[in-house]
Amino acid sequence: SLSLSPYPSLSLSLPLSLKCMSSMQTGTQMVKLRGGSKGLVRYFYLDQHKSCIRWRPSRKNEKAKISIDSIREVCEGKQSEIFQRYSEGSFDPNCCFSLYYGERLESLDLVSSTGEEARTWITGLKYLVAGISDEDSLAKRQRTRDQYPYRGNGHQTFAEADKNGDGSLSISEVLQLLHKLNVNLPRQKVKQMFKEADTDDNQGTLDFEEFCSFYKMMSTRRDLYLLMLTYSNHKDHLDSIDLTRFLEVEQKMTKVTKDHCLEIVNKFEPCSENQKQGVLGIDGFTSYMRSPAGDIFNPEHYEVTQDMSQPLCNYFIASSHNTYLMGDQLMSQSRVDMYAWVLQAGCRCVEVDCWDGQDGEPIVHHGYTLTSKILFKDVIETINKYAFLKNDYPVILSIENHCSVPQQKKMAQYLVEVMGDKLDLSAVKADEQGHLPSPDTLKGKILVKGKKLPPNIDEDNEEGDVTDEDSADEMEDDCKLMNGDTSMTRKQVENVAKKKLDNLLKESKIRDREDPDSFTIATLSPTGKPTDQSASKVTTTALTVPLTHWMFSCRKKKTMKLSRALSDLVKYTKSVGVSDIETQGDWQVSSLSETKAHQIMQQKAAAFIHFNQRQLSRIYPSSYRVDSSNFNPQPFWNSGCHLVALNYQSEGRVLQLNRAKFNSNGNCGYILKPACMCEGVFNPMMEDPLPGQMKKQLVLKIISGQQLPKPKDSMLGDRGEIIDPFVEVEIIGLPVDCCKEQTRVVDDNGFNPMWEETLVFTLHMPELVLVRFLVWDHDPIGQDFIGQRTIAFNSMIPGFRHVYLEGMEEASIFVHVSVHDITGKVGTKGGTSGIKGLFHRNPKQASLDSHVAAQLSRKHPFGAHLLRRTASEPTKGEPKVKKGFPEIAIDTKDYSSEGASEDRESEDRDLSASPQPPVLSPIKTFPLDVLSLIKISL
Repeated sequence: SLSLSPYPSLSLSLPLSLKCMSSMQTGTQMVKLRGGSKGLVRYFYLDQHKSCIRWRPSRKNEKAKISIDSIREVCEGKQSEIFQRYSEGSFDPNCCFSLYYGERLESLDLVSSTGEEARTWITGLKYLVAGISDEDSLAKRQRTRDQYPYRGNGHQTFAEADKNGDGSLSISEVLQLLHKLNVNLPRQKVKQMFKEADTDDNQGTLDFEEFCSFYKMMSTRRDLYLLMLTYSNHKDHLDSIDLTRFLEVEQKMTKVTKDHCLEIVNKFEPCSENQKQGVLGIDGFTSYMRSPAGDIFNPEHYEVTQDMSQPLCNYFIASSHNTYLMGDQLMSQSRVDMYAWVLQAGCRCVEVDCWDGQDGEPIVHHGYTLTSKILFKDVIETINKYAFLKNDYPVILSIENHCSVPQQKKMAQYLVEVMGDKLDLSAVKADEQGHLPSPDTLKGKILVKGKKLPPNIDEDNEEGDVTDEDSADEMEDDCKLMNGDTSMTRKQVENVAKKKLDNLLKESKIRDREDPDSFTIATLSPTGKPTDQSASKVTTTALTVPLTHWMFSCRKKKTMKLSRALSDLVKYTKSVGVSDIETQGDWQVSSLSETKAHQIMQQKAAAFIHFNQRQLSRIYPSSYRVDSSNFNPQPFWNSGCHLVALNYQSEGRVLQLNRAKFNSNGNCGYILKPACMCEGVFNPMMEDPLPGQMKKQLVLKIISGQQLPKPKDSMLGDRGEIIDPFVEVEIIGLPVDCCKEQTRVVDDNGFNPMWEETLVFTLHMPELVLVRFLVWDHDPIGQDFIGQRTIAFNSMIPGFRHVYLEGMEEASIFVHVSVHDITGKVGTKGGTSGIKGLFHRNPKQASLDSHVAAQLSRKHPFGAHLLRRTASEPTKGEPKVKKGFPEIAIDTKDYSSEGASEDRESEDRDLSASPQPPVLSPIKTFPLDVLSLIKISL
């Protein structure tokens, strides 16, 4: 969709785009520039699937590529920092272009032989990038199981497995491929499937079509097949009645019609015979469950669903820190492109650090450092262009003003000239109580956050004095590279900078870790030496730092001259200091460092909540985070802080949490705070912050995994051991809700491991909760990270769902989600009391499907035969369970999903202690089948 592209105005004719694609696939010889050395002549081409750019020769071999969907921007001419290192006249600008790609916006800088070749690549790449969208990514999941080899990387996988290049795969090549795909199957089973797929005259090898059949046999999902058998009454398909029952009972859908079921069949069923009969076979059912309809994320939340008519201080607002920087805080590059990127990523508050530049032109960079400089005017033009490309909700321009009055006037001039009506707030009226306007009221508007002249200054004065208390002025001297000393050469300053950067990184010990309690800051004393480490940990629950070093009230207030022209642009977002959190007003924004905010949280948690009910607060990273690492934002969200400013250039755990939070309302940059945070008394640090109110119990059954890759950047690469995966679920919210649980380890299976374990969590304030699914590879000496997906609790939907790991197209875990209300006193966080005690079977026992396969083998030889051939084996070393189970009465209403009272929870605990199988209140009795086992296991 072009509307979702970084190039919204791009308009290419189809013949022109096809011509560019064809030329790019043929390939072009170009010079690849590198910093500080000669360029390399390489042959660049677009792969046959138009999914990535490759080049040769390269020592990286097959890994020498850049995927199209990782490209952020295509820049014409010599704009990148690499090009600036070469002398003027080294290259014809018409032959130069750069690609910015990946999480950290790396650049690939190329020089073609002719301007025409460069134009072909620029045009073609812009066309390809414009075609990438979130919807496209989701649509890729709507593939059927037997379509896999034909789309995406199927041909490529086959070609890479064909070591001798004869167009077919031998048994040894197939075994090597399975190892690469993280599949560990008994050799005899592989040979059996190989023999069944090898149907042509050329016995002993598989051509591509046969390989597709082999892959289909190998990848049949046993868990989905058994689920289908359950709801089809052991038929090999689901008719409209079966499908309706499944969607209503398990997926909690309401008012499911026959027409809706037929739409699903027509869209997902690949077999024409099944389509004619209006039924869904295993391929169609698998395709449907792996489509966005089976995703754990509520599709309604791709759009704005929350009330956007409340005052601004009732919202969390996605915010960025030092938006212009691409890397660290001392020496990295400043780029206007970063504003385009973060605004399109949903950020609604961007920071602009303004300093006096040459020729009267204000510039933007990080003061007292060696970060590169960009023009203020270019920044404003970029913000104006991209502010409302994805949504119309207001953008806050956080101005850090260090300019002289003449250049402040120039800033005000550019703001008015470029942004025009977007700055005009005359039609926006405050309510009778003087509250801040709402996001709805401010649609299409840009709010300037900055200092404002006091009302007692004569209106005829073009300037006046204001206190200078905002964040940029609080940069510690330890973190400044250039503090007025102009005698040093740039080379000398760079050498000092590198040493200082290394020292600060060693001393600060600030790291983005998976453990939320491991965010630590080793504070530096005024002498520059680290203070006692034991007294300087900043965690979600404690903070002890030298108060004389950090308390803002001890700082001597400075003053600065402020231009009236700039002051007049500030209305609802006036920057003020925080001398006392008890005495602030509505139209103000107070900026605090993470360390100071932690201090207030610990000392005055309830007062901080009340403060945030009346005005906006902005939290920014400690100046000791010179590597642009990020703090844990959750404690500040728990305290109702609005603008939790993060370094968007530093991908990792924190930005994943930030994305998860703001994705839950159409990624519009605004999330409505819980009602108790908007008015009344609330203390987030209490063990029972909302006494007497209903709590939620989240029951997650972790069933299986699909196509889990080896750890990223594995030292052993494809030749490494097959992974031993396990899943960890982390609850992130109020301190009382934070906890983790994990499944057992499945040995030697990254392709389709089966866990079938139930994890239970009690949530006091679910509106603030983020649920984080992490997949790890167990190792005797540690564990390696495989992937993650973080989702706001309110965006999760019940039923059987796939959790796709972020940034991975196929890798997922299959889960069952149920939520119910609980009251009264609850047990240990994440404990096994209540409903888990009733339903959770011993995880060491064999998988449910191994039981059922034995039960069904007599009546359904086809199903048993299919199950016997699949790759989903019971976990190695698990004991076998005796065949045969008594008939059990099943409550089809499934109170685990609908709700349970304290009495029921107590009853569950008693029943779980009994050795007898539980008997629930019968509504309808079924013979023991997969559903029975699933519910027992839950």
